Amino acid sequence: MHWADVIALNLSRRGTKHIVSTGITPSGEFHIGHLREILTGEMISRAAKDAGLEVDFIFIVDDADPLRRVYPFLDEEYSKYIGHQIGNIPAPNAEGKPDYERFNENGWNYADHFLNPFLDALKTIGVRPRIVKNLESYSSGMFSECSKIACDNADKIREIIERVSGRELSDSWFPWSPLDSSGSLEGVTVTGYDFPLVHFIDSKGNKGSSDITKGEGKLPWRIDWPAKWAWIGVTCEAFGKDHGASGGSYDTGKEICQLFGYDAPQPLVYEWISLKGKGAMSSSSGNTIGPMEALELVPPEILRFLIAESKPSKAIEFDAGMSLVNLADEYERSCARDLTLELSDESLSRRRKVQLEDLMGAVRLSSIERNSKSDSSNVSFRHLALLAQTKSNDQLVWDSLGLNSSNPPSSILIDRLEKMRTWIESPHFPEEMRIKIIKQAPVEMLQNFSDDEKLVLANLTEMLENCSWDLDTIASCIVDSAKSIEKSPRLAYGVSYICLMGAKKGPRLAPILVELNQQEIVNQFRLCLENVN
Repeated sequence: MHWADVIALNLSRRGTKHIVSTGITPSGEFHIGHLREILTGEMISRAAKDAGLEVDFIFIVDDADPLRRVYPFLDEEYSKYIGHQIGNIPAPNAEGKPDYERFNENGWNYADHFLNPFLDALKTIGVRPRIVKNLESYSSGMFSECSKIACDNADKIREIIERVSGRELSDSWFPWSPLDSSGSLEGVTVTGYDFPLVHFIDSKGNKGSSDITKGEGKLPWRIDWPAKWAWIGVTCEAFGKDHGASGGSYDTGKEICQLFGYDAPQPLVYEWISLKGKGAMSSSSGNTIGPMEALELVPPEILRFLIAESKPSKAIEFDAGMSLVNLADEYERSCARDLTLELSDESLSRRRKVQLEDLMGAVRLSSIERNSKSDSSNVSFRHLALLAQTKSNDQLVWDSLGLNSSNPPSSILIDRLEKMRTWIESPHFPEEMRIKIIKQAPVEMLQNFSDDEKLVLANLTEMLENCSWDLDTIASCIVDSAKSIEKSPRLAYGVSYICLMGAKKGPRLAPILVELNQQEIVNQFRLCLENVN
């Protein structure tokens, strides 16, 4: 069974109605690392629905969290907002400065500035959760009952956190963080509690009171999380390995949740997505590739497949270069296969059956719409990349693929080509696949040709001029031009790359040449031959 189906089976044993939850603090630009959490939750939700369960999938926006520091993408003016809730401060403008005008006109805040583009990306990949915003939930009283229980049981919660986490809390610790008169959660010390008021003194010595029923503050994270489980009724949640570590917030949350009269949800701990060669993605450091940026390069099904085909416990190293090409081609091949027929083979080993079942589940959960078929474009990304670089317009691409008015390209293939052209123009396109046919080979490289290289060039020019222009024949000509003088084909390829690309190596040559005009290629070789003599 696919990992999402395993979780769905476990949920079915606990009942028929479930709330699957994911969440995040929108403190900066969202990146595809964030997609792992929400897609993991969405895939569990979809698998549970496929199993006949009634599921509500929610996405919690932690906009009641404070701005913790002035991130590199923010102007220093934001230093005055450190400690303020991100749903209550202005969004940054293009220069990273607070956009007071929009904030005053329509309440355009910091959290929504980063959240809304991510929600747009989620729609594109078929994720439409019910949004729950923390700030609104606090102010509307949804946290009131749990907040009262927490404040009434401060000593019990202190004991749980210290025992389970192994860390000692300060004498001034209290399970409610009040907002001071300026709207900050920082530098506030609790001095007393009389429901519904938590009394405090702020960093400037000012005294005040915070009403927990009106959301004039918030619960600390280790209490806020289980409180949400309780008042929302969460039965399953996916979260990162930091929260799932021994003594982490899930371990303390399990016990704190009992004080609220609720059992902790079924957990699913996932590993991080990192950028190849750059480590874990981080919004605050700018080490990211955004979902919308990724969706300009590849179809949404590919990003879903990235999450679906990897077990949550497996770390994913994302690379918008060759790794993404390989993933896309794996998806295309998988969609084109009849996995049901393959599974019907009674001679398959148990291990092979498990592999096929996992792949079938991954393909199913990669479709944008539930219960819709994941279609293949029937053209590999490698070949499409080649055509997009060697053909000057789309029609020439369709001609090369044998598509015409009676057999037009599918909407899937049209979209694939559009994204491929964007990918080629981006810095993420792998250099080893980049095709650069030059008009004139560097004279200094040609003049350094050895006698053997000159002879190979002459042989190859004559062979290509008189051969039939197909993939196998072109490949044979390149090899035979070197073998005819008892030299390695590597010599012929080196000569060809210098003449056509001005480099000593490049991508596979025959598939490129077959898409180009035969006479133009021969003329290029003849021009090079003149310059070596």
